[in-house]
Amino acid sequence: MRVRDTAMATAAAGDDDAPEPEVIIVGAGPSGLAASACLSLRGVRSLVLERDDCVGSMWRRRAYDRLTLQLHKRVSALPRAPHPAAAPAYLSRGDFARYLDGYAARFAVRARLGRDVRAARFDAAEGRWLVDAVDVGAGEAERYAARYLVAATGPYDEKVVPEVPGMEGFPGEVMHASEYRSARGLGLEGKRALVVGCGNSGMDIALDLADAGAGAVTSIVVRGELHLVKKEILNLGIRLTKYLPIWMIDYLVLFLCYIVLGDTSKHGLRRPTTGPFARKQQSNAVPVIDGGTYSKIKTGEIQVRPAMTSVHGNTVEFADGKRHPFDAIIFATGYRSGIKRWLQDDGGLIGDDGRTRQGRVKGENGLYCVGLSGKAIEGSGAEAELVADDISKQLRRGDAGHLRSNGKQLGPS
Repeated sequence: MRVRDTAMATAAAGDDDAPEPEVIIVGAGPSGLAASACLSLRGVRSLVLERDDCVGSMWRRRAYDRLTLQLHKRVSALPRAPHPAAAPAYLSRGDFARYLDGYAARFAVRARLGRDVRAARFDAAEGRWLVDAVDVGAGEAERYAARYLVAATGPYDEKVVPEVPGMEGFPGEVMHASEYRSARGLGLEGKRALVVGCGNSGMDIALDLADAGAGAVTSIVVRGELHLVKKEILNLGIRLTKYLPIWMIDYLVLFLCYIVLGDTSKHGLRRPTTGPFARKQQSNAVPVIDGGTYSKIKTGEIQVRPAMTSVHGNTVEFADGKRHPFDAIIFATGYRSGIKRWLQDDGGLIGDDGRTRQGRVKGENGLYCVGLSGKAIEGSGAEAELVADDISKQLRRGDAGHLRSNGKQLGPS
């Protein structure tokens, strides 16, 4: 494989005379697009490297059909581009994907798609970040270089599938939630389906399967505690964060949830002792939005099961000792960040879970992160503004010592 330098790669991105970028951004999801736009607005040249063949690939390639934004459009817009008044309050998967396309075009985001970043390291002698990638289509190695590096690959980089004894012998359909589109599209109508995982994806997929069930019962594995909330109640709580302390918001949200949903523990959905907003702050565990799944759990159309322990042919054994046959198993067991795989030295900025430590966005030697702190779309946009502002100030000053953060924390206040 031949190595191509940054100047050649930049030209191929759409401008034969384009100078070397001052910033390389890894990831063309909402966070990477926001970082590129915010830099561009400050006159800073950037180049985005993206593994997939489109921007916002999570929404196009790895999302189920009925997915909608869980948060109101008011807090789900990227910097300098609010959603229009005519847009629905909660955007669909397709609406948001089109929004990202329009955002990239509006701010002339320069991206090289189909570039799988394999390594990024800071070269002290050159005072630049060297980023090695592979052109997925051609199989050729490429090298990019820039003064600054922004990691914006997000927390959904690599799918997580647990190992279950006997799973390899299951004769039916097995897939991760990232491969699921719809029950009808996959021919799962009337099939006995088991969804493993009770986060937002798991609940939505279980509902989709139950809606197409044609009499067959859908099951969902619920291993731990969760806060089930209605979308409207959650968004009310978010609006109140500007005015009330977290404990008071949690009290109000849980009171409203009890009025609307009742005691969810009666149906196998136990709530944590810590409120939903405090829990998000402490452990980054997000509440689960109920879009209709709970009513089907109460009627028995969706059965709540404990953890899987083993698989015997088409029969799954659970932690309570019971066994049930299934035709399909969908693992809605989440994702992990893959940043540690390619970022060779983060200087302690990123924890073992792939998220930034203590909400910081700035590391050493011109390294920054956007969208790795666990905040939602609006939070990632705020981080993009912070990062772009800091980089542009460094470039204006031209300080010889700009490459080190000297332990200073840069993050949202």
